[in-house]
Amino acid sequence: MDRMPSWVRQHLAALRALLVLTAVTGLIYPLAATGLAQALFNGNANGSLVEKDGKVIGSALIGQSFTDAGGKPVRTYFQSRPSAAGDGYDPTSTSASNLGPEDVVDVLPVPGTKDEGKRSLLTQVCARSKAVGELEGVSGARPYCTPDGVGAVLKVFPDRAVSVNQACPATPFVTAYQGLKVECARPGEDYAAGKTVPVRGKAGTPAVPSDAATASASGLDPHISLAYAELQAPRVAKERGLHQTRVEQLIKEHTAGRALGFMGEPAVNVLELNLALDRS
Repeated sequence: MDRMPSWVRQHLAALRALLVLTAVTGLIYPLAATGLAQALFNGNANGSLVEKDGKVIGSALIGQSFTDAGGKPVRTYFQSRPSAAGDGYDPTSTSASNLGPEDVVDVLPVPGTKDEGKRSLLTQVCARSKAVGELEGVSGARPYCTPDGVGAVLKVFPDRAVSVNQACPATPFVTAYQGLKVECARPGEDYAAGKTVPVRGKAGTPAVPSDAATASASGLDPHISLAYAELQAPRVAKERGLHQTRVEQLIKEHTAGRALGFMGEPAVNVLELNLALDRS
């Protein structure tokens, strides 16, 4: 009997290896890992789902908005951290905004056109801080933010200065800069040639915590800082007719400590806290 050519034996060996590895890594291992996870960590393996009245309403690992149909915060609930994932907390679009600390100049929308403009990272933070301050009854002022909630940034030219994030007819947050009159910005005008000058202003330590005005890297963070939860406690207590000490106690009960006792900061799971409020 003639021996098979070497190239045939090589191909048969490769085919056997492919079938064995496919069975082991594509079938046996996934089934074993899934079975072990279901047996030992059933809740976590299925997404740490949270139920209310027998209905799944979310996950303890993914944040969600507590707003009405118009997008306004529901005052009886604690509010989550802002999200840049899709329209907010979208697991299929998890991402950060990819904007950095030097992103301080807005692209203003041009009236009468389809140009909707683009808000800089600084203006997004300023606007969020202002909105949270108004909701909680505290000052939303932050360094480098104007009173109307945009980035306090000038474009400086030899003969003038422009408050580049305040569209006319807005009144600029300062009237003059180094002897130059400050003007409001005209949408559609190119200010790229000017020197960018962020202005710190007189705002001290912000009353609104940073996590209330900034989105997390994933956009899915289900937690807020203890400081942000404590800021919201008076509002929630008043709206629900609860004593504030009761609300503060619920915050403590739903605060997770530092990872391994030393990493990160204590954090409050917003969904679990709001569910505890509904049970109170």
